[in-house]
Amino acid sequence: MSEPSTENLDPVIMSEQQFTQAACYIKDLKKGLIDFLKKPKRITIVNFPIEMDDGSVQSIQGYRVLHNQVFGPGKGGMRYHPDVTMEEVVSLAKLMTWKCALVNIPFGGAKGGVVCNTKGLSESELRRITRRFTTELADNIGPHTDIPAPDLYTNAQTMAWIFDTYDMLHPGKNNRPVVTGKPVEMGGSLGRNEATGNGVCHVTERFLSKSLIPEQQTIAGASVVIQGFGNVGAVTADAFSRKGAKILAVSDSAGGVYHEDGLNFEELMAFKAEHGTVVGMPNTMTITNEEILELECDILIPAALSNQIHAANAYNIKARLVVEAANNPTTPDADKILCERGIYLLPDIIVNAGGVTVSYFEWVQNQDNQRWDLDEVNTRLEKIMHKVMDTVFDRWQRYVVGEEVVADEDLVKLAGAEKPLFRSIALSIAIERVASATLMRGIWP
Repeated sequence: MSEPSTENLDPVIMSEQQFTQAACYIKDLKKGLIDFLKKPKRITIVNFPIEMDDGSVQSIQGYRVLHNQVFGPGKGGMRYHPDVTMEEVVSLAKLMTWKCALVNIPFGGAKGGVVCNTKGLSESELRRITRRFTTELADNIGPHTDIPAPDLYTNAQTMAWIFDTYDMLHPGKNNRPVVTGKPVEMGGSLGRNEATGNGVCHVTERFLSKSLIPEQQTIAGASVVIQGFGNVGAVTADAFSRKGAKILAVSDSAGGVYHEDGLNFEELMAFKAEHGTVVGMPNTMTITNEEILELECDILIPAALSNQIHAANAYNIKARLVVEAANNPTTPDADKILCERGIYLLPDIIVNAGGVTVSYFEWVQNQDNQRWDLDEVNTRLEKIMHKVMDTVFDRWQRYVVGEEVVADEDLVKLAGAEKPLFRSIALSIAIERVASATLMRGIWP
């Protein structure tokens, strides 16, 4: 068992560290643009009362951060969690800007959060919180300004409530594009629910085909550990199982289960549906969410919360490849440790971009009143995810073999980035694109 990390886990500071590491690989980045690119365009903080089922009143706080609109309207999820902070939401909004730029879709970055524990709330209480939160944000979100989507502990039903509330406040328009991740019956895209997990599989498969891990060039036969068995983790487990991987362990908020011969996905889903957790599944060993990260495996997929791999446990990671299905699951210090140990890491900015990609597909379908079939959605998604992985890998390889050199040696010393990280290369591409577009548009007035 690793000791708790003592590194600075402030999400804003960590995103600044990642930005500095990426800036080493950006040529001619105008220093005056750096502050603009780091800071959000708008932060909205709201407080409102909600009447609970028992007649009591509870005060609720929520956030919506719009980071950048250079490429188009803000795009980003709404998360409901008791530990949501403004700093976390700001950091995730910035990540969304870089993610959208990297996959070349015409959105900027945004993120939202409500401080609440969904597991202690009834559906009617969640509905009232969502409708009131939407009302508070009604002038700041919209199909062409800022478009929410599901995130941690929100889902298609949450998006249906947001859409309906917004539609009531803005009658007479096609308001379906105001949110993505809606129920299919309300204009949601086929394949959206599975998009993030399927994208994780596409990116991993493409990376393995590059032969950096000679003994493991396909998903078939790989031993896989997944921390987090919510929507993303479960879809990822299914996708990897269908490709022939052996799922050694999975976990949810209550803990995890392990079997050295692999877990059966259908049995896992059935057990969790009946018991609300995977813990206690027959013929498995119970492990903690900390222990699951340190299991010996080929591929480790953190698909839960942020900061799960940190300086205090990075030396205990035994996987050959870490694939970030969650947002910010690895700290900057852990990034460097894994790199020094020869463990490859595919960052969230690439890995979980499938969700926002199919959200874009949904937005396009809503704008044009179209419905694409599932094969079209999945084919388009796979093509984009492969292209993103190819783009980042090719640039990373040019630095590794010396065809390109870092742009700023002083920044290299400041960042402590002795070797190129896939995260830094991916971020540098995204930041370059946003900076270039900002200058092309011209500084107004």
